Amino acid sequence: MQLPNIYRGNYKLLALVPIVLVLISLFYIPQIKKGVDFKGGTLVTMQTKEGVDIEKLKEALEQKGYAISSAKSLKNPAGYKVEVEVERDEKLTQAEELKSAFFEKIERVAQLEADVGITNQSAEALEKYMQERKELDKKADALFEIAGLEKNASGYANANELKKAVSAAYRMILDSYSSKLAATLSQLVAYESAQFNEVSASLSAKFLEKAVNVVIYSTIFVSIVVFLIFRTAIPSAAVLIGALCDVLIAMGAMGFFGIPLTLASFAALLMLIGFSLDTDVLLTMRVIKRHEGTPRERAYEAMKTGTTMSAALMLSFLCLFALASITHINTYFEISAVALAGLVGDLIATWMLNAVIVIAYLEGGGSRGEEKKPLSALLFSDQG
Repeated sequence: MQLPNIYRGNYKLLALVPIVLVLISLFYIPQIKKGVDFKGGTLVTMQTKEGVDIEKLKEALEQKGYAISSAKSLKNPAGYKVEVEVERDEKLTQAEELKSAFFEKIERVAQLEADVGITNQSAEALEKYMQERKELDKKADALFEIAGLEKNASGYANANELKKAVSAAYRMILDSYSSKLAATLSQLVAYESAQFNEVSASLSAKFLEKAVNVVIYSTIFVSIVVFLIFRTAIPSAAVLIGALCDVLIAMGAMGFFGIPLTLASFAALLMLIGFSLDTDVLLTMRVIKRHEGTPRERAYEAMKTGTTMSAALMLSFLCLFALASITHINTYFEISAVALAGLVGDLIATWMLNAVIVIAYLEGGGSRGEEKKPLSALLFSDQG
């Protein structure tokens, strides 16, 4: 099927479509919910023979003091898979903070304890040790209290014994919470098997920190490479704008369809940056560096190639989406759904915004950049 040449006539009006779509996406992006990976909590997966009334289940769990992020029941060949995301319990969060603070100080206290022995309990070494040990005991006692144990941190002869006691108390808190949650769910759901995946607040914070770092560094490196390739500001900016719009549209779809931000969906967003840059660079290289025909004709030829590439990718992710619909594997669903939304956004952003910017730039007398001996002359000399 022959694609129509959308760049005939007043092609600049095409830019309105991606701009409006990005504005709509900006409205829905704040509605994206963080998954357990990024906010901590417990993901419970249960296999049942019969379906479960999700609203009643959520209401019953909330009445028992659990904060529920999401709950769903999905049919599968073995019956139904029920998934419940329970937000991090306040006591668990407090216990984890105390444990982390304790283990940050324990090595210091152990060293001071050793110094006391080496100096034959000199007044100065003993004073330093007692001061640090007192602070450590406060944290340990607070953790013991949450675990329902007696506050007796000062009764432990050395830091090593206290360290073992604190570790045991923290495990007791986790086991107690898991056992209580399992017992509650067993009263509400007749499940055949259950799996509990716990993500601590510190681990989720680390995931989020690493994710932000990946975005920052990848943006910096991509910007450097794009500017090295084209050596001209507007075409380089057009490539980056196209990639940004692609990600924004995908995130807007996540907010609209209720797809949470998890490690899987975040990975899909990173993939979209690569897919978007692929088509954006293809378009910009063809329009800027080639000489045959007009800029509009070159953009149209690039669009035919680019849409074929995107269609192939979309077909692949459609297959993954179909598999996710059958198997109800969340990871497959999140990756495929985000990728499909982003690829649709890429078609719109690349060929209705990026192309408009590049064509307008050339028709307005913009430089092709040949006199600057761009790096692209070496990297893409054989590109057809």
